Formats: sequence, structure tokens, C-alpha cells
Amino acid sequence: MASTKTNPESGFNPTTKTFHSLRPPIHLPQDDAPISVVDYALSIRSASYWPDSTAALIDSATGQRIPYSDLLKRHKSLSYYLQHVLKLSRHDVALVICPNCVQVPILYLSLLSIGVVVSPGNPLSTGSEIARLVELSGPTIAFATSSTAHKLPKLRLGTILVDSPEFESMMIRTTFDLDLDHGPQPSQSDVAAILYSSGTTGRIKGVMLTHRNLIGVVALCRSSAVAAGERASPPVLLYTVPLFHVFGFIYSLKSVALMETVVMMPRFGLDGMLKAVEEFGVTDVAMAPPVVVAMVKSGSSERYDLSSLKSLVVGAAPLGKDVIAAFKAKFPTVELAQGYGLTELTGPVSRVLGPEESKKWGSVGRLYGLLEAKIVDPETQEVLPPGKQGELWVKGPTTFKGYVGDPEGTIENMIINGWLRTGDLCYFDDQGFLYVVDRLKELIKYNGYQVAPAELEQLLQSHPGVADAAVIPYPDEEAGQLPFACVVRRPGCILDERSVMEFVAKHVAPYKKIRRVAFVNSIPKSPAGKILRKDLRKIVLALLLTTSSSKL
Repeated sequence: MASTKTNPESGFNPTTKTFHSLRPPIHLPQDDAPISVVDYALSIRSASYWPDSTAALIDSATGQRIPYSDLLKRHKSLSYYLQHVLKLSRHDVALVICPNCVQVPILYLSLLSIGVVVSPGNPLSTGSEIARLVELSGPTIAFATSSTAHKLPKLRLGTILVDSPEFESMMIRTTFDLDLDHGPQPSQSDVAAILYSSGTTGRIKGVMLTHRNLIGVVALCRSSAVAAGERASPPVLLYTVPLFHVFGFIYSLKSVALMETVVMMPRFGLDGMLKAVEEFGVTDVAMAPPVVVAMVKSGSSERYDLSSLKSLVVGAAPLGKDVIAAFKAKFPTVELAQGYGLTELTGPVSRVLGPEESKKWGSVGRLYGLLEAKIVDPETQEVLPPGKQGELWVKGPTTFKGYVGDPEGTIENMIINGWLRTGDLCYFDDQGFLYVVDRLKELIKYNGYQVAPAELEQLLQSHPGVADAAVIPYPDEEAGQLPFACVVRRPGCILDERSVMEFVAKHVAPYKKIRRVAFVNSIPKSPAGKILRKDLRKIVLALLLTTSSSKL
């Protein structure tokens, strides 16, 4: 409970040196209440402004539409089949290797409702990468599509294709007595999902999330929707984020709870996204920062009617002020809402809410109502006040249970009394708004100074001749590390190394200047839009072995 000494403007308590949420309080079920996240999500649907008939899952490629009344029937039928025919039971693990499609949210609901642990992976993963997921989570069954099934090893209960007639029949059987009360039901402390960290800096890890964690996040989403107030018409959301990532996984649950129409894109493409906005009257889009940059720099948006679009929710990486300014100039009526989260915190930590907060350019919003935070100096461990940069620590009921088979990794990330070290360099301002500077492990150490790659990347992306950019450290005997820019030129643009370095030098302190430049065809990124720096370093090394880069 926040002390009376907590500053009502910033949320900071100088006695405990803790930041408290300025959002309305959020109430969760008692920890020992026998309720799963599916039970909870369905229980709050009655508070929705919209009837079942107005909400649906839609496949943007085929136009297939599944109304929520049909969705719930399919969920119950599939749950029965999984439990009574396939004999899946509580604590079994199901590996899901599927691209975004309308069957996946129904599958998630059905597995979670009977206590099966959902373990979704990237459908673009190789066979060896999927083998690592199997090694971590130990699944008894897999769900895939006809395009991904060949990469899966043999499991005890085999692999079921979600795009097959057999799977369709599992969802539409009507002869069963749909009684799902046979056998032990999931409790809030049970592991509900194993999601995988992006693996940007090391070996991939399986993050265990409980039903309690997921209930907390659904409650956060509901609170945000209530705070935003009733809308004039039902929302229509477009998911560009993958459903196997925590961003998409959480959205698939909260959309059912909030009765939102959801448009699924099986495969992302900018033109496909813009076409879907026009065709289905999309009001809200969940996306990663690279898509925002693409919308700003591409002329494609001018070919479509985007008048239905009201807001973009952006997560996974910081978005630069220059990009935000360019976006607002091009789309003045669209609200740009940044958010921040981690898989280990079951997704959301903070978010910008409403048009007033969206004016705080560069901020990822205020803490959600269930959470507390600290800013800690990574060197001295001193806990810092507003305005000071340090590592963000977070505490709350959405903190993950641990890493699968990796108690040492869990201990390394978990702090006494439940505080989670995020590994992100952040600060709060005097109004309680959070700002993400960069990953601590990715800071470049130049002559004793710390240089944040994200700041330089945002600056480079503001250059009209740059389609995309990333900055990595390059070893140097004298300076320690040099900021090295990898730049993707816009088509038809003439841009050389010196012009890139001079552009950056005009806008930053001398120690932040780009010292070397390489031009690449693309920047490797995770499905959530995070730069895969270890992959980028391999590309740069290969490039430097065959070509010469700019002089210091």
C-alpha cells in the first residue's frame, strides 16, 4: 500500500524510494480462489459495452469471420475434445508453432481452460531451434500448420494441424455433453504458459507465467479500457504482432475479455496492413516501432483510406521523438500510444493512455495499477529519485514464476522480496512518466562514457535518406569501444559514410559521435521488432572482411 508520503504528482515515496502507480487501483480475485485466466476473462465480458454479435475474429487474407458466440462454442467443443478424447490433462505442455490465424486464440483458450501449459514458438524457427524449445518445455503434443509441421520432432501425442479439416471438426462437434468439470481444474498458481525470451543477447530461455500472472494482466487491460471511457462504436483491432510473443499472446486474451473485433494478419506486410485497415474499418493497431518508421517513410499510406484509424499501440523498443513528430505530421488524427513491458512481467508495465498523455513524446507512459518500481544505480545500488537514470526494478503480481530448468538464471534476475531487475536503463520524470533509455548490456563504453545505441538509432532514422539503422559497439584499443552504425539506405538515395557521421555529429555530444559506418541490406530483428545485435555483429564482421569501411 502506498504511503501517505507518496508524491501525488510523481508517485515517488522518498521514504521507501519507490515509485507507485498513479492509475486507479486494480482488484484481483483472492489468490486461492479456484479460477483460471479463461474463467476470469469470460467472467468480465459482461462488463463489455458491446454485445457478442458485434465482435468477431477475422482473417485478413481470406475474410473468414468467426463471431464471438461461435468462438465460445468452438472453444467449449475443442476443450472437451482435448480433455476427453486426446486425454490431455492439467500440467501437460502443448507446443504451438503456428503463424497468426483465427484458430490460434481459440486453441489458447481451450488449452488454458483445462490446465494445459501453452508453449508457443516462432513458426519461422528452424528444426534445431524448435528442438531447443522441446528440450526446454518437454511438450507431450504439438499444434502446427501444414507449412510448419515438418520441423517438429515426434511427440508422445503427435502433432495436430490447425489448418486441417480434422481440427475444424474438433471445434464444431455438437454431440458431446460439454461438461468440462471432469478431473482437476487449473489453479491460479499453476503455470499457464511458457513463452520464450527473444534471445537477442544469449541462449533462449523459457519464461514460466502462471494463471495468476495472466489474470493480473487481463485486469490491467480491462482497467485501461474503463479509464478510456465508452467509445462511440465497437473497436476493431489489427494484430501485426505475432501471437507467440507476449505482446500478441496477452492481446489474444484481453480481446476476448473486452469483446474486441480482431483482424488477424497471417503474414505481415505494410501494404497488407494498410489494406486491412481500409477493408475492415480498423480503429486500433498493435505494432512494433519499425512499422511506425515504415508508415512515416513509405508513400503507401497515401493509397488507402485510413480514416477509421484512431490509435496505434507501440511496444518492444523506444520510439524516437523525431519519428513521433514525423508521424504526427503525417497522421495528425491518430493517437500514438507507446508502452513498455517484458516477458518476465507477463507483458505490460506502463503505457500512455489518452490524447493528453500521448503528448509526452518519448515516454512509455505511467505504471499500471498493480505495480511498483525503483530506479537503481547499477554500479552503487543506490535507489534514485525522479529525473535520475538507473536500472528499472519492478514488483507486482505479474512477475513470472521463473525460467524453465534454469534456477540460476532466475536467481540472477530476481531480487529479494520479489523485485525483478529489468536490465533496462530508465528514469521517471516528476509526473510519473517512464522513459526507456536503452538496455544496460547494450550501452557502448567509449572512453569511460556510456553511449546509448537507441538514442543514435532514433537520430539516424530521422534522416530522410535512411530507411533503417542500428548501432553496435566496435572494439578499439584506445577508446574501449566505438559507436558503429549499420545503415539501410532508402531506395535511390545516395548516402556515404562521411555524410552519415557528419549528420550525427551535428546533433550529439562529441563522445556520442558515430565513428564507423557500414551499409547493409537490412537490420536483423526479432518478430517483436527488437534488433538482433548478435546477428548484426556477424553480418558486420563478414562485411568488414570483404570490404573497407570508413576511416576514423
